[in-house]
Formats: sequence, C-alpha cells, structure tokens
Amino acid sequence: MKKLCLICALLLFLTGCGQETGLTSSSGPDETPLAVASSSQMAPMEDVVDPDMVPIYADSLKDGVYPVAVDSSSSMFKIESCELTVENGQMTAAMYMGGTGYLKVFMGTGEQATQAADADCIPFQEQDGVHTYTVPVEGLDMGVPCAAFSKNKEIWYDRTLVFRADSLPLDAFQEGVYPTAASLSLSDGNYTVEAELGGGSGKASIQSPAALRVENGQAVVTIVWSSSNYDYMRASEKMFYPVQTEGNSTFELPVPVFDRKLTVCADTTAMSTPHEIEYTLCFNSASIQPAP
Repeated sequence: MKKLCLICALLLFLTGCGQETGLTSSSGPDETPLAVASSSQMAPMEDVVDPDMVPIYADSLKDGVYPVAVDSSSSMFKIESCELTVENGQMTAAMYMGGTGYLKVFMGTGEQATQAADADCIPFQEQDGVHTYTVPVEGLDMGVPCAAFSKNKEIWYDRTLVFRADSLPLDAFQEGVYPTAASLSLSDGNYTVEAELGGGSGKASIQSPAALRVENGQAVVTIVWSSSNYDYMRASEKMFYPVQTEGNSTFELPVPVFDRKLTVCADTTAMSTPHEIEYTLCFNSASIQPAP
C-alpha cells in the first residue's frame, strides 16, 4: 500500500511539472504572476491604426536617416523622438524613450515574446540617462506589434506602434510613390478635389471639394476656412496670406503631391493672443474633376 501511494504521488508531481504556471493569474501571494499583462493590468489603450492607411515599405524610400514620428497605443510607452534609417532595402528605428521602466522589447506580441530566445529580444542602450531601443521596422503607416518587458512587474506588455510616413520629408520618398499633377497628366486648367482636414481641436473645417488650379504643370489649391480668423498659413516653411480681405479666410497653397497628409500651420486670431495651430491637409487624387 505504501509503495502504491509513493507511485501516485510521483505521477502527480510529474503532471504538475508540465503545467505552464508562468501563465496563471496572480490572485494570491504564492501564485506566479502573468507572463503577459492582461487588459485589466494595463492603462487604457489607444487605437493608433487608421484602417485607411496604406503601408509604405523600404523600397519606396531613399537611403538615409530621417526624423520620424511614432504613435504608441499606450501612454506608458512614450517615444520622445525617433530616427529612421533606410539602407539597402531595410529600415531600422532608434527610439528615444520618455521613461526607463522597461528592460527590453520584442518586435512581436507579448505571447511570442514569452516563447522567444533572449537573443531575439532588444535590450535598451543608455545615453545621458535616456533609454534607447534600435528596432527593425517592417513598414510605415501600419500597426507594428511591440512587446515591452517591465522592470518592476517583470511581465510583458503588448503595445502597437505606427511609424508615420507623413512625418518624413517629401524628398525621402522615391519618385512615383505619391501622385503629382505631372504623373496624373493634369493639363493646365481648373479642377475640383476632395480636401480632408486633420489636426487642431476639430472645431474648424474647410470647404470640400476645393478649387484646384494647374498652372505650368504645378497644382495650387484654394483653401476656404469655416472661420474668418486665420491671418496666415505656413507650409514647408513658406508663409501664405489670405487672398481676400472679406468673408472666410481663404488661401492658395501649392499641392506638391496628392494622397498624402501634408502638415501645415494656420495662425488664428480668435483667441486672446494669436497662435499657430498645426493641421494636416490631404487631397484625394481619385476625386479630381474638371471644374464646372
């Protein structure tokens, strides 16, 4: 009888060794915490992936080093600045972090990170007290999964990153990536185009479709604001002033490319002191029609 009990105890021990105790929930002091943080253990996540985004890959870019904006799904994984390196058909990004709470990252999900070899994880580099991670980038304008290992909690946190193509200078792109008046074979004349405004507080709007003029092969759009309180606009470090003195603020701006968000600033006088507000403008090439 004693021998039988010993055999049963040994079988129970062997069965228990095969369980993934590292994935059990932490509800008591003797239990192992989660290897991957659950949604209840994370700060609220932001959806940073726009379903209308079209991924941009390394073959669409010229070799070089460019500053790039990165959107993170979590405020707890804040990227202060980032440099994108494009070389020989590959992209990497040096992310300068706003905190020091993570020991390493893995370019994939937290679940994949728990199964990965430590050599496949990317440790931080420290410079002047700032943690930096240099990571491979599959593409711009797409959701990139990134798991971060917490120094204090010793668990992985799932994040989603978007490296934004609209933050790169236009000369970083290969010719033909974005349509232009020339590539669309637009002859000199007057057209209309759907115009999309982004950024700001969301209170302002612009007229759409907007008037589009092609002159000597160059496209110029007329921006008509919903307000009369803008006294100038700035695009590509050039200043533009209203083309009329009455009615809603109206500007004429060059359109170097279509189908890409172009960053502009508009100075408003509606508040106690004038100040610039950053917006984006995007013009849909498929919507271009001859003016009636």
